[in-house]
Amino acid sequence: MKRLFCRCGNQVFFDSQQCLHCGARLGFDSDQLIMRALTCGDGDSGRLGEHCETVDGEPFRHCGNRVDFDVCNWLVPQHSDQRLCFACQFNRTVPNQSLPGNQQRWRVLEEGKKRLFFTLMRLGLPLVSGWRDPGGLLLDFVEDGRSREEYAETFASTGYLGGVITINTLEADSVARAAAREQLNERYRTVLGHLRHESGHYYWAHLNPDAALRSEFTDLFGDEREDYASALSRHYAQGPPPNWRERYISAYASAHPSEDWAETWGHYLHIYDALETAAAHDVIPWGPDALDMDGRIAQWRELSLALNELNRSVGHGDAYPFVINSEVERKLAFADRVIARLQTPQ
Repeated sequence: MKRLFCRCGNQVFFDSQQCLHCGARLGFDSDQLIMRALTCGDGDSGRLGEHCETVDGEPFRHCGNRVDFDVCNWLVPQHSDQRLCFACQFNRTVPNQSLPGNQQRWRVLEEGKKRLFFTLMRLGLPLVSGWRDPGGLLLDFVEDGRSREEYAETFASTGYLGGVITINTLEADSVARAAAREQLNERYRTVLGHLRHESGHYYWAHLNPDAALRSEFTDLFGDEREDYASALSRHYAQGPPPNWRERYISAYASAHPSEDWAETWGHYLHIYDALETAAAHDVIPWGPDALDMDGRIAQWRELSLALNELNRSVGHGDAYPFVINSEVERKLAFADRVIARLQTPQ
């Protein structure tokens, strides 16, 4: 994540809606990947959704999901025929806003999705809505009987299928997510982690790999044609193999070759974004774009160790509780080559 600033020079966060220094109303410009300070209507107190301008007169509107539900801080160019911002146009299903607690859940899910999109755009990956292109991406944020009596006897799994990433809204509930983490013996479980992982499934399908790339995939991850349902049932019944740490980034990665790939992809995005953030704040001298994959991994090993020690120093668990072994290095390098191929116009 690059550093973002208000027009007054104060640094602001990616999800900020107002500058705490000068009081300016803020919105994220997804075309330029910068934060804009805006004057709307009669000034900073003007109604959301009205004509807004930057200090140099560029016209914008707030996303309809900010105007109506206060769950988004991205902007829409005034000339656009869309009411929603670029990222919100990817939503297919959103939490029912008439039910209690769903505004906060949706806001958490949007914050994770927006951060995923930022990294995908920084990497120059193709990103098109499934509403515009049958091969594009859509997202479902759904509830089931575990969280609502209204949806009794329904079950919605977080996952990916046919261009759609589904996230159960329970993942946006910190208590429920912590319970799932304990139940599944996971040391790391976040909304952003889920989204990055599931995007790996989407991009592998979007790539439509040729025989040579599939052969390389099989050599690294295994045969993705292995029966998926049986593999996951076995994983949840028996757990990972005792020596999983020798070959995989996580225990879940050992469940099936396609999950190993998605875990690898997700960690690639973790590493890229964290290195970019660290470089932007002068914690490390070089960002990921200035390093090859070996350099990124070496830099990340050093930085993640420091992050873990800092977390332990203030009484928290490790920020990155994973070990990048030699096999995982090879898989991350493969993900880097896949990204290079995706960056090339087809």
